[in-house]
Parts: sequence; C-alpha cells; structure tokens
Amino acid sequence: MEMMVLLGDFTVRTVALGAALVGAVAGVLGSFAVLRQQSLLGDTLSHAALPGVCLGFLLAGSRQLAPILAGALVSGALAALLVLLLTRTTRVKTDAALGVSLSLFFAFGTVLLTYVQRHQGAAQAGLDAFLFGQAAALVPADLRLIGSVGAASLLLVALGWKELKVTTFDADFSRSLGRPVVAIEFALTVLIAVAVVIGLQLVGVILMVALVIAPAAAARQWAKRLEGMVLLSALFGAVSGVAGALLSASVRGLATGPVIVLVASGFVAVSLLLAPGRGIAWQLVQAVAERRSLRAHRVLLGLYQLAQDHGDPRYPSEQGMLDTYYRGGSASALGRLQRRGLVERVEHMPEEGDHWVLTEAGQQQARDLLEPFGSRDGADRTGAGT
Repeated sequence: MEMMVLLGDFTVRTVALGAALVGAVAGVLGSFAVLRQQSLLGDTLSHAALPGVCLGFLLAGSRQLAPILAGALVSGALAALLVLLLTRTTRVKTDAALGVSLSLFFAFGTVLLTYVQRHQGAAQAGLDAFLFGQAAALVPADLRLIGSVGAASLLLVALGWKELKVTTFDADFSRSLGRPVVAIEFALTVLIAVAVVIGLQLVGVILMVALVIAPAAAARQWAKRLEGMVLLSALFGAVSGVAGALLSASVRGLATGPVIVLVASGFVAVSLLLAPGRGIAWQLVQAVAERRSLRAHRVLLGLYQLAQDHGDPRYPSEQGMLDTYYRGGSASALGRLQRRGLVERVEHMPEEGDHWVLTEAGQQQARDLLEPFGSRDGADRTGAGT
C-alpha cells in the first residue's frame, strides 16, 4: 500500500521509470561484458565518462542532459579505443590497458571538474552530482532521452545478435567466418559505454559499473543460454532500479544510486547462494548427497564381496561387522539401500544383532558397479577392503 502511495508521487514515478530503463539496458549490455570476462571494462567506461561530462557542460554552458551525455559517450568511446589500441599494437594485457585508460581519463576528468567549479560561476552548481548520481533531478525530458537512447541500443543488439553472440563466445571462429571482429568488439564496447552514460545522472560515475555488472553476474548463475541470461539480467536490472528508487523515496535523505546498487548486489548474493546447479547451497546439498551415495555403494559392494567369499549370494552379514569395516555409520547407508530395494533385513542369530542380505536387485547393482573394473577384485578397491 505504501509503495502505491509512493508511485502516486510524480517525481518518484519519474525516477522509478528512469531507473527501470537504465537497469534493463545495463543488464542486457552488461551480459556481454561479463561473458567476455571484461568486468573492469564497465568500471573503465564509467570513470572515463567524467571528462566528457565536463566538456559537454563547457560546450553547452549549462547542465542540459543531452550535451553532457553526448560528451560522456565520446570520452567513453575514446577510452575504449585506447584500450583496443594498447591491446592490439603492444604487449600490454587487457587488464593493464583497462587500468591505464581508467586512470588517465578519470584524472583528466577530475582536472576538468576542478577547472569548471572554479571558473564557470554558479552555472556549474551540482555538476559534481554526476560522480554519485542525483536521481531527484530527473525530469520527463531526461526520461525521454534515456528511453530513446536505450531503445536504440537494444535495437542494435537485436539486429546484430548473431554476430555479437559468435564473437563473444569464440572470436577466432567469428574471424574465420570473415566477420570484422575488431569492429564488432569496438561496437559492443561503445554500446556498453552507452549503458554507462545513460545511468550517470541516476547512479553516478563511481557506482554505475555495479549496475552494469551485478545484474549480469546474478543472471549468469541461473541461465544456461545467452538468450535467457540477457532477458534475466534485464529483469534483475529493472527490478533493482525500481526497488532502489522506491526504497530511497521511503526514507528521507537516502541516496537513490547507492540503494539501487545495493539491491542489485542483493540479487548477486542470493543467486550465488541459491541458483540451481551453481549456487553454494545447491553445491553443498549435492556434495552431501554424493558422499551418502558413495558410502551406500561401498556398503553394497562390501555385502557383495562377503557373499562371494562365502559362496552364498544370500549370505547374511552382521551389521556390527559392517560398522567395523566402515568405522560406524553403516546404518544410514543400509537404510538408503533398503529403501531402494537393494538389501533386506533377515532373522539370523538375533542375539548378535541385525543381519542383512542382498536382494537380486542389489546383486545386479553390485555387478554393474564392478563392471568397469573387469573383475570381482574391484570390490577390494571400492568395497569393504578400503
């Protein structure tokens, strides 16, 4: 109910819609950065946008969003081009090239920001808000600009989907098909720069990298195909934007950008913990199940070896003896085998405790397990003899 009241406010509604658009676009384009193992690329491009923000302000003489974003996009593209030149023409590795570009452009941007604040009078007031974002300053005209630029970026991704997909996963194969790999990689980098740029006013230069990488990193834990990852990343980004905007609006003085990033980071944490097949909790459950299954197989093979040694497929083995073989804990393994119909309890010398025999299904299962070893001797390695 409280959320509906918040959405009734025009400013909150504008910020929430803008955050959803930025989050969705950043999620889609960030997926390619994550898959290309270039997470630092988003950080580089976001910091490289600062000199473009300052130059856009100097040229326009005001804080109009369009020239500022255009300047940020140009400086981001130049930073990406510098990285490309360093990696293609020198022995500098990609991570080092990204670090060089980030430091150079951000230092230049800091110098320009200092100059603007000292020499441009009152008009520059609030320009440093692009460092950390100022979502409350978003107006419908800004929203239309963000929406149109984001839509154009997504349209380009859709039109070049096959090329982007092949180049992302196997650049050498793409090159063998005659695709202009360098041009595709540069175009993709520029698109990621676009995602960074349109989020500057909402999240800021410092934190925008998180909104590019976090939704994609979370989606990667759940999806097995690029299509699913891109869609899920867009959803995570959009939900993070809306949730962050509403949460920040519900608490006075709470900055929108950092809250959006915290929500996106929450998606990453939950995904790393609970995602099927990849999550930490899932892997722990699988590890416990595998250990139990291994112990059950060892007990099964132990029963089979004892039956073979005594020449009786229905030889009753005492549970106390099995506990000695396996240092206790055979009861749970026998219970699992019994539920699967592989062993059964029999009445035999009750004063000495429970006795167990293999069923026909259990004998066949033991033979199947030993088949890769080629002989019954395999039981000595995997059964009671271990």
